[in-house]
Amino acid sequence: MGYGRRRLFRNLWGSLAVVGVIAGIGWGLPAINSEIPAERPVSASRPYPVGAGVTVVPPRGTSLDATQTAPGVTGGQVLFYIGGVRYAVVVGPFTGTLSAAAAKLRAQITSTRGYQVTGPESAIVTRAGVVGRQGMYASSGRDGRYAVFVDRDLAVNVTLAGNDVDLRPLLRKIESSVMTISFGAT
Repeated sequence: MGYGRRRLFRNLWGSLAVVGVIAGIGWGLPAINSEIPAERPVSASRPYPVGAGVTVVPPRGTSLDATQTAPGVTGGQVLFYIGGVRYAVVVGPFTGTLSAAAAKLRAQITSTRGYQVTGPESAIVTRAGVVGRQGMYASSGRDGRYAVFVDRDLAVNVTLAGNDVDLRPLLRKIESSVMTISFGAT
């Protein structure tokens, strides 16, 4: 066998090894990823970092959806689940007024087909003294609550959603958690 033929077979085996590694990654990593649960329990004894220095203490029995959680330097979001209730906190840069932030959040809610804001808004104040606005919204089979806070050129939007049977018994617990929102050191 000539030198050229040996070189050809060596290249063939090398190419097959590379294809094998790529196939292993292409099929193996998604299989491993599907075995890792997206929901993970979180501690109710310490603040959870949402992003941009904003934290919140989740209620007991809360799990985190890792696929919908992304803390960052200038903003971030976290999605919690407590039983059948979805509890989302989103923070981002905002230089407007609290009224403008509340109007923007209401517009986001009502831009979703079938969702409507119900009832009047009222004031809410975190334990750290940050004043916000809160209200209610509804869609077919789901009730929701929202709150918005503005501090240090940041807006924090909070939304809760669940059916009435799940949401009603957890409301106080979740509202207590919302009150723990902190914008970090001032």
